[in-house]
Amino acid sequence: MMEPKHEVFYPELSEQGAKQAVELIEKFKAQLTKHAEEAIAALYMDIMPFIEADSWTNYRSQIVNGLSNYDNRDTYPYDFQRIRAAIFKQHKDEILKDLNQDLVKENEMLKKQLEET
Repeated sequence: MMEPKHEVFYPELSEQGAKQAVELIEKFKAQLTKHAEEAIAALYMDIMPFIEADSWTNYRSQIVNGLSNYDNRDTYPYDFQRIRAAIFKQHKDEILKDLNQDLVKENEMLKKQLEET
């Protein structure tokens, strides 16, 4: 019984052609590597800091918004008690001073409004 012949769909390269093909592939790999390194460097140096900064800014904003909405004290009473107590305990004098200053400013603003009417 005879073995079937396998047909070749492309011609074999000559020694010189094979050498040129390897050189072309190596040149392409070098170019690809260079562009990949540039793209990765741009990602890390030019893009990532903004992604991280934007993400942390959004995260911080959500936390501040959650803590600033005092209506959340009913939803998360234990957390708000802990937060309020810790802040007040550590900064009582500053908080009282700031609250008094806020009242002074509000009085001055109301006086101006009364004078204007």
